[in-house]
Amino acid sequence: MPDQVSPHTWLANQPEPAVKQTIERLCRAPDVAHVAVMPDVHLAAGVSNGLAVATERLIYPAAVGGDIGCGYSAVAFAGDASPLQRRQAAEYVLQELPHAVPVIRHSRRNGLPELAGELDANRLSHPELIAKALTVGREELGTLGRGNHFLEFQSDEDGRIWVMVHSGSRAMGQHITAAHLKHAEKVGGGLSWLDADSEAGNAYLQDVAWARSYAKESRRRMLEAAAGIVAEALGAQIDASTWINTDHNHVEREEIGRQTYWVHRKGANRVDDESPNIIPGSMATATYHVVGRGNPEALNSSSHGAGRKLSRSAARAKIKRKDLDRQLKDIWIDPNTAAKLTDESPSAYKDIEAVMRAQKDLVRITQKLRPVLCYKGA
Repeated sequence: MPDQVSPHTWLANQPEPAVKQTIERLCRAPDVAHVAVMPDVHLAAGVSNGLAVATERLIYPAAVGGDIGCGYSAVAFAGDASPLQRRQAAEYVLQELPHAVPVIRHSRRNGLPELAGELDANRLSHPELIAKALTVGREELGTLGRGNHFLEFQSDEDGRIWVMVHSGSRAMGQHITAAHLKHAEKVGGGLSWLDADSEAGNAYLQDVAWARSYAKESRRRMLEAAAGIVAEALGAQIDASTWINTDHNHVEREEIGRQTYWVHRKGANRVDDESPNIIPGSMATATYHVVGRGNPEALNSSSHGAGRKLSRSAARAKIKRKDLDRQLKDIWIDPNTAAKLTDESPSAYKDIEAVMRAQKDLVRITQKLRPVLCYKGA
């Protein structure tokens, strides 16, 4: 019988049996030394979202996920952006956002961004990935993506307007993951590992670093594009000193207590002692700015959001358009897009207030923000 660790849990409610099975399988996997389960845990392929996993030597790509570097960036406006809450300004912003922040890709006719510095495609480990970066990577840099990715304008407790984006490495993360899984040792149940000290393991870690930089730069471009629309409409500029950037799909070498591990996070924020972070709920519900408490039992982690309560198919079957309209009545959103977003309805997600209560020993709340305008891809 293989050694098995016991998971450390911070739960808002009991996870479904399939989620428990993925956690148990992970706890039995080779070299897994510690598993922390966040209150937003929900089912995903291989490894559920909302987990932090520590190993001593082996790297599990499924414990990072395909959207490497997925995360949040946010910045506040220095000038008065409060008119954004009124119809004329909100409709103008919603009209301009699809051009400034495409959902899928940039048009080649308008020119594509160059990949330089940390994003130089030659930093990638495989020729096939270099080729993908020079095509798909350039087309998708600064684009939002579908699913639970979004760009949102929010008002904090002082009435200050923020713009926040949730997005990742787009197709590049998926291509990187697929390329490296070909060289991984299969464990079963959707789990495979790479030895961090091997050539294959080093190549994966190198490409993870590239994908995280790509995702961060992509979010920066989207926020600046969205802020440019507001500047044109209202004259308000961003306050660069308020910038927050964080990601929740990664693996990195960290010291936990007195031991050093490879800490994998899939749908979990890194919240070291007093480090700033963001925990959003869902469309029409609150977002929290937090600082970490640095809890080693949680691998210095927290939830990355509310977490799904219903699968996408279950949400589409159960939630009616009128229910969605009622839940979104207090925010600005493109009505044509909203009609296709029942699977992203607030009622498809867990209660963010319950999630925050469940992790009060992991983070300290510094700001509560309410949504004003939400932009999503359908």
